[in-house]
Amino acid sequence: MNYFKKMDDKERKNLSKFLSYTLRHHPELIGLAMDENGWADVDELIFKSAQAGRIFQKSDLEEIVATNDKKRFLLIEDKSRIRASQGHSVNINLNLQAQTPPAILYHGTVEKSLESIRQEGLQKMSRQHVHLSTDKATAVNVGGRHGKPIILVIDTAGMDKAGFTFYLSDNGVWLTDNVPPAFITF
Repeated sequence: MNYFKKMDDKERKNLSKFLSYTLRHHPELIGLAMDENGWADVDELIFKSAQAGRIFQKSDLEEIVATNDKKRFLLIEDKSRIRASQGHSVNINLNLQAQTPPAILYHGTVEKSLESIRQEGLQKMSRQHVHLSTDKATAVNVGGRHGKPIILVIDTAGMDKAGFTFYLSDNGVWLTDNVPPAFITF
């Protein structure tokens, strides 16, 4: 990126994808150290990214955090450490407290996944949690990344009564370990 101009939309999107991939899934690919809670040193992230050929400056990073519509990233107050809000496949502890979810939540998927979901429910797969949203529009966006979206309605009140645990991430995504088919309206 050019140090003398603001990022354009394409550069912003590419940097956001790189940060998601690095902070959520593969920090080891650039040799980045993260603590047990997923926090990484911003200066180290910038330096190690540059060594791997991805050059950006702190102001670019701050812009991504401030403008990301899904609020995927958090900076601590002094902007010296960063982490992804949720969606990790690396083992970290987000230190989230169990909370009571709204009565229903939504999950976006695609038709090719429906048979598996009907049989096994929603599974976290390689991530730490299943992700659920409070609104249909978000579920449509999530499901639409891989084809025509199908929206599943989750009976979270029933799950809560049955003893399932829910967490609310810093960016408003509801998290749980799995959703059995009995709690899903297809």
